[in-house]
Amino acid sequence: MDRSFPLPSAPRRSGLRIALAGGGTGGHIVPGRHLLAHQPRSVADVLWFCTGRAVEERAFAGLDTELGGVEIERVALALEPEGGGAPRITGLALRTLPAVRAARAALRAHRSEVLVGLGGFTCLPSVLAARSLEIPVALLEINAVRGKATRWLAPLATRVFHAWRGTLPGGRASTKDVLCGPPLAPQFAAGGVSEERQRAARAALGFVPERPLLVVLGGSQGAGALNSFVAAQLGEFLRQGVQVLHQTGPGRSEPGAIDRAGYRQLEFVHDVHGALCAATLVLCRGGASTLAEVAALRRPAWVVPYPHHADRHQERNAGELGEGVELVLESRLDANFARELVQRTLPSGASELAQRAAVLERVLPLDAAQRIWRELTTVARSSREFVANA
Repeated sequence: MDRSFPLPSAPRRSGLRIALAGGGTGGHIVPGRHLLAHQPRSVADVLWFCTGRAVEERAFAGLDTELGGVEIERVALALEPEGGGAPRITGLALRTLPAVRAARAALRAHRSEVLVGLGGFTCLPSVLAARSLEIPVALLEINAVRGKATRWLAPLATRVFHAWRGTLPGGRASTKDVLCGPPLAPQFAAGGVSEERQRAARAALGFVPERPLLVVLGGSQGAGALNSFVAAQLGEFLRQGVQVLHQTGPGRSEPGAIDRAGYRQLEFVHDVHGALCAATLVLCRGGASTLAEVAALRRPAWVVPYPHHADRHQERNAGELGEGVELVLESRLDANFARELVQRTLPSGASELAQRAAVLERVLPLDAAQRIWRELTTVARSSREFVANA
């Protein structure tokens, strides 16, 4: 259990005492981080149930500073088998009861007023613990296909927030099932990027401002297929004047390629906003947060969904962006596809990129975090009144 406590002399902040459950990948942390970033002054402190995986450190990095010194207590729930990885159903069943006890103790000590489930295995014991203490629960479904956490735990929730209409029960919103869009970091709320801002962002990243830039994002853990494609086709991109910013994932960088002119390799992109502002076009996986950020900044994208998810949710995520993006199977990642991308960066491809950007401008609201926060405040207020009158 990883806990951090304020100094005894530190005054306790006023505001909502919020708990969140989600971890294991950046996709289960980033939406919660975006949510908190919109209302840091309204947060007293934060309790966050996670898995304890090393990858979470990158996703949590700098969050306390971003929230202006809000206390963040992280509690790792022991749900995964020895050696890590997703637990099987039998293993999850055996580990859930001890995890519920741990979550219950943490919630009581924190005096949480609402729990927000962000997806992943930590949601199950966290939600069970919260409901046993009569703490209201809200779930956030960020993908275009309902995940297991939403399917299993929705009956226990006071609110279920849906990023996309396709996950609403019966396709209809209600007081409980709220269609809000995906939460975005505050800097994405301004929407599209001017050419001047694009050039400045390229310069800030060390690229030539006047030359096109392909941004490759493999998600918090990287994408082997995208990495192999870039390694095979990098020479062609650079010969054609296309610069490349390449996020490889932890432990997947290639030292021999780091110093090539026009190419920059990062294991993790901390400033996704800056990278997308600089992009002419994007090649990425279909993670919900990544695609929401692509759409918010109206960056035309070629999306290569992870092919081994049973529910194909990355493919469905991309489908929500319509013709603003193009779906690309891994089998298409070859020299012909590289030439297609190069053609899009030429003046002859400008019209297509503009059309895709126009589609992206219409596909999602930019104020989802504010909408969710208003609902959470209402739920917490009702909980306080219930406790006061009990």
